[in-house]
Amino acid sequence: MKNRTTTFCPRCGTETEEAKIAGRVRQACPACGFVLYRNPVPGAGVLVEMETGIVLVQRGQPPFVGWWALPAGYIEADESVEQAAVRECQEETGLEVELLELFGVYSFPEGPVQPGLIIFYRARPVGGELRAGDDAQDARVFPPDDLPEQLAFRTHRQVLARWTRSRSPESHTGAPDILIREARAADEARILELLPLIPQNAGLSDPAKRAAAQRFRESLALDVLVAEVDGRAVGFLALSFVPVLSGLRALIDDMAVDPKCQRQGIGAALLEAAIQRADQRSATHLLVDTSRGDAAAREFYQACGFEAGGIAPLRIR
Repeated sequence: MKNRTTTFCPRCGTETEEAKIAGRVRQACPACGFVLYRNPVPGAGVLVEMETGIVLVQRGQPPFVGWWALPAGYIEADESVEQAAVRECQEETGLEVELLELFGVYSFPEGPVQPGLIIFYRARPVGGELRAGDDAQDARVFPPDDLPEQLAFRTHRQVLARWTRSRSPESHTGAPDILIREARAADEARILELLPLIPQNAGLSDPAKRAAAQRFRESLALDVLVAEVDGRAVGFLALSFVPVLSGLRALIDDMAVDPKCQRQGIGAALLEAAIQRADQRSATHLLVDTSRGDAAAREFYQACGFEAGGIAPLRIR
């Protein structure tokens, strides 16, 4: 007896036969020439960042009943991958989300049900209420340093490990006594104090400062890194991520260092941290508008490997 999934041609009904086509043994129809190509099934998954953590659902259906996973599922024939991500998230968590960026694409040729690939997005909630969907037992927010041990699916474990690394709260640099960390709510006043040091921000009005403060508080698509020396914030760098057709670009929006602390390696430490963060997110280039800085800033960027003039790219992948 032949061990195969499809016995008859879906086009003409003739019994299929094994044939070597394009370097592989496939099922083919001897009558009409139809070839059955077994392609991976695409799915979409969502990393919903909420309350400084990530939303996971506890599975209620096989496989891995009782284990935790990201909201995810297969893409329907009549929807885009983005629509599928939003739909699956709402069905499994009760949350309406806004997609922020493409975070990664992972293949699972091993199954467990059938070979496929899954496309993950970062997202933030814009409505709804967190609750377990029909096929889930529970839905919760987990901090990055306290994820559950029973995580279903290799691809989910891999993307969560990468997300956890990308949200690492702080990192020491090679420069002595300089700590680079993510900005906290308490840093708002100091960042607004440093912001006018950028030449194009020198005449920042009070309404513009209030708008900057609002963006600092609310923007999940913006990473703000702070340089700290002896417990005091002495510089910051704002990094945003822009998806394009050929990949992901990271953009340094603003960077400033306290004049009293310049030429101490703080700018280089911030830039190194930005490159690491961009690489963790799989960005291919780091961009900076060198025209926004003064002559010293342009000289600094050029010394770091950026091209001179205008929007200067630094290839990191």
